[in-house]
Amino acid sequence: MKRILLFLATNLAIMLVLGITASLLGVNQYLTAKGLNFGALLVFAGLMGFGGAFISLWMSKPIAKWTTGARVIAQPSNPTERWLLDTVARQAQKAGIAMPEVAIYEGAPNAFATGATKNASLVAVSTGLLTSMTHDEVEAVLAHEVAHVANGDMVTLTLIQGVVNTFVIFLARVVAYFVDQFLRRDGEERGPGIAFTITSVVCDLLFGLVASIIVAWFSRQREYRADRGAAQIMGTPRPMIAALRRLGGLDHADLPKNLAASGIAGGGVLALFSSHPSCEDRIAALQQA
Repeated sequence: MKRILLFLATNLAIMLVLGITASLLGVNQYLTAKGLNFGALLVFAGLMGFGGAFISLWMSKPIAKWTTGARVIAQPSNPTERWLLDTVARQAQKAGIAMPEVAIYEGAPNAFATGATKNASLVAVSTGLLTSMTHDEVEAVLAHEVAHVANGDMVTLTLIQGVVNTFVIFLARVVAYFVDQFLRRDGEERGPGIAFTITSVVCDLLFGLVASIIVAWFSRQREYRADRGAAQIMGTPRPMIAALRRLGGLDHADLPKNLAASGIAGGGVLALFSSHPSCEDRIAALQQA
């Protein structure tokens, strides 16, 4: 319940900040007496689309710690924590990035990486992953997450999300404007009517659904690339294949919605909306590489 409330509160705060910014800049006045101002609408859509995506990226690390209850290892208190720090440090050096923060959280087998930049990232693993895998398999999972950081996947996905958000907001309001004009009676005052509001909401949902498919496709491609990156860091694809085989047979837990695309294991019911390919497809891709 805490995770859901935090997720909703964060999104509400982001939209409030962006709404105030749009008002101060005057770019929310895209409907004028002369009709639709496409330039102002595009600026408004870009502000809302990219602004929301980048604020979420900037807040990703503290939100990840809060929602998962992840504990950052500042000073290792046992051999496992020392091994985790040493392993990630070695992999980060090989990948050419700064040492990420390393954290452990309670939960079923999973792991994720997040952070606003390559040199300010977080790699977290669950207790379930540590207890259910061999050291080689956990090392491969860590290498996969380090590869995500080295590839700049968090920023790339943010840019993609910003682009699709912008087009969703822009197109939804263009369609809403023309629907509103079509339904307007002769002699009615100009300005947005109830049809504009309703159509905007409906189009936001419909276009957002299509946008989710596009973002999910890009997310799946980055998983294949991170798998290959893990194989390069490890010097062989065998540990990553073994880890994927084990994950495929485990009852892994879903991460919170805002972290789903960051995890090692995940995905949805429908393949088009899944942020991760199946373990079988990822194994096949590694075997063919």
